[in-house]
Amino acid sequence: MKRLAVYCGSATPEDPRYIELARAIGAELAGREIGVVYGGGRLGLMGAVAYGALDKGGEVIGVIPEALVSSEVANHDCTELIVVADMHERKAAFTRLSDGFLTIPGGVGTMDELWEAVSWAQLGYHAKPVGLLNAFGFFDHLIAFNHHMAAVGFIRPAHQGIIIAEAELDLLLERMAAHEPHTPIFAMKSSEL
Repeated sequence: MKRLAVYCGSATPEDPRYIELARAIGAELAGREIGVVYGGGRLGLMGAVAYGALDKGGEVIGVIPEALVSSEVANHDCTELIVVADMHERKAAFTRLSDGFLTIPGGVGTMDELWEAVSWAQLGYHAKPVGLLNAFGFFDHLIAFNHHMAAVGFIRPAHQGIIIAEAELDLLLERMAAHEPHTPIFAMKSSEL
């Protein structure tokens, strides 16, 4: 994996562990020579990931919609800052520029990005690993809900392993690097659906 799209919040929670985690992830990815592709912001966890990587000499590519650049949240310190028209172009760029997806704590936008990466993998728009760092148990309920969707039958057996979830970054990156693509819906016969 040469580059990972990192999905995370633009907010700064009161609990300092989240910012510290984001900065450490950016630094760790840079130390492993894995470039960061992210939302292009300078605030919250986004900014912490970017500056964690930049401080260690890592590559950081920000992808930000034009409307957010004008609201002065863009991180002009990135190795490269790509300005796109809207969120759809942003997520397409994340997919095009990265070799996988790493989701860390965040809010609604982070969840939107995670689920789109999962959905696109399920369909076959990409065959890249989708990692979820369950730091501090933040995603416990989301992981349980994903298992519930599978148990009820809304996630096919072939796609139940798309989300690779771990509580430790080292193990998560190891599992993501060993990722083997599943059979996407586009390649399935109607009898398999």
